[in-house]
Amino acid sequence: MAQLFTKTTQAIFWNNNTTAIQRMLDYDYTIQRETPSVAAIVAPTSGNKFEKFFYGPNEIMIPVFKSTPEAKAALPKADVLLNFASFRTAYEVTMEALNLGGFSSIMITAEGIPERLARAMNQHARDKGVTVIGPATVGAIAPGAFKIANIGGTIENIISSKLHRAGSCGLVTRSGGLFNELSNIIAINADGIAEGVAIGGDRFVGSVFIDNLLRMEANPEVKYMLLLGEVGGTEEYKVIEAVKSGQIKKPIIAWCIGTIAKYYDSGVQFGHAGASANGDMETAEAKNRAMKEVGIHVPTSFNDLPEIISAVYHALHAEGIVKDIKEPAMNVCPKVRRSKEFICTISDDRGDEATYAGFPISSLATPDTGKGIGDVISLLWFKKQYPQWATQFIETVIKTVADHGPAVSGAHNSKVTARAGKSVVEALVTGLLTIGPRFGGAIDGAAKYFKYADDNKLSPAEFLNHMKKEGVPIPGIGHRIKSLKNPDLRVEGLKKFAREYFPSTSLLDYALTVEQLTTSKKENLILNVDGTIGILMVDMWRALGYSEEEINEFIDSGTLNSFFIVGRSIGFVGHILDEKRLAMPMYRHPMDDILYDVPMAEKI
Repeated sequence: MAQLFTKTTQAIFWNNNTTAIQRMLDYDYTIQRETPSVAAIVAPTSGNKFEKFFYGPNEIMIPVFKSTPEAKAALPKADVLLNFASFRTAYEVTMEALNLGGFSSIMITAEGIPERLARAMNQHARDKGVTVIGPATVGAIAPGAFKIANIGGTIENIISSKLHRAGSCGLVTRSGGLFNELSNIIAINADGIAEGVAIGGDRFVGSVFIDNLLRMEANPEVKYMLLLGEVGGTEEYKVIEAVKSGQIKKPIIAWCIGTIAKYYDSGVQFGHAGASANGDMETAEAKNRAMKEVGIHVPTSFNDLPEIISAVYHALHAEGIVKDIKEPAMNVCPKVRRSKEFICTISDDRGDEATYAGFPISSLATPDTGKGIGDVISLLWFKKQYPQWATQFIETVIKTVADHGPAVSGAHNSKVTARAGKSVVEALVTGLLTIGPRFGGAIDGAAKYFKYADDNKLSPAEFLNHMKKEGVPIPGIGHRIKSLKNPDLRVEGLKKFAREYFPSTSLLDYALTVEQLTTSKKENLILNVDGTIGILMVDMWRALGYSEEEINEFIDSGTLNSFFIVGRSIGFVGHILDEKRLAMPMYRHPMDDILYDVPMAEKI
């Protein structure tokens, strides 16, 4: 892998670190990325489905998931995991991602992961061919393409350090703070960096110096490299051997900080967990000397690094290896941004023509489009283009439930309100307010309980016992008039349509076995129209590829009852207009239809 990141790289961000995420998105906007670099957030304890962030002057929604597998399944192209978990859980999060697969690199910010776990984790990553950056790192950057979290600092610092576009130096350090400092030094004395990685300060990190330098050796954008090591460890000697063997041919500038350690007793740690020499070879002085002996450009002190960088850069430029860089166009993030109070993901009325889920209304509304109300519902309610059999079923449901006569509670209320001289809207609302658990709610209930029984593989007898223990009559079972001998033709029509056009009807098949048991006890305990609609809606969604969790969410949110609401509104309006057309007077309920039982109030 010659390039660690590209301008299309997307990451899954583990832990909702809003500041770090916003910095990544500000960088994306500045360098004019077409897609945000953060595709999803994993936040196990969050109840949110998304988080809002700014992308330049506008806001975007980034989905939030409970787990890495969920996020990866939803966004399979996101191949970088940014692990911002604490040191207590960072190991488990990383191992889960490695075993899950599909990640090319994983960054770990936590420091202090136990040595035994860190070494096992890093070896597992190598076996899987995954680049691990960290633990104890601020990340990495491919200027002009992708940056991890807080590396490089603010946008102002990034631009002044020329990290908004690719330069020619490959930078590898342990320290995150010194990474930013060196980026600025390289920008002042050369043309910036092409790729940079802060490998992390823990003693055992995933990708070590040699891993990153060999990748940069293969990256044609990198013309020379700068390595900042430190006292402790022997990883720099692997680089020395690679230079000696010819594996690395590009010029390397290097320095190991911590030369002052020789003035202290042995065992002194300088900042990082790995910055402690346990022998002469691990001293900064010994490593600097060994690197210089194989031709690596090593300054006499850190203060001389700018001069060495300038000399190497200008020599390569003079040879034509390094070319002049044309500064790219950039966006400027606004200083003041206002968060939106409302979110709409189903329609947009800002252009010349309003759209339903991206489709202009004119492409759906007129008869020549071949689209019906079912297509509009599938777009506005579910943001999907349903196939014709599904949209026709939706329309069939709406026609089936449109009216059930003037005596039901909703129609009655609408008629009474209309006769009181109220408007169509007011009269309709009074009817709609009666829709609930006892009127229309059986659609929701049938879907919920029959699906529960089917999901849990309950036999019809077990299902009936379960409902008896719950103390709930089975929703969708029973009719006042209809029975096996006098079937409901609406139900028969729905079943016939489903048998002919649905890919499968597993829940309907189960419900009919339940009906066999209930009608053996009483002939009118049939699967009624509400039950048939609720059950077939589940079968429809299953056939359309929705997960069981998504279907449960539809049921819990009242989606099924919404079909009843839309259908019955047609009937309610019909009754309201009928009352107005007939100019019916104010309604007063007849007194002989009221049981009066009003004893004298007791005196206290």
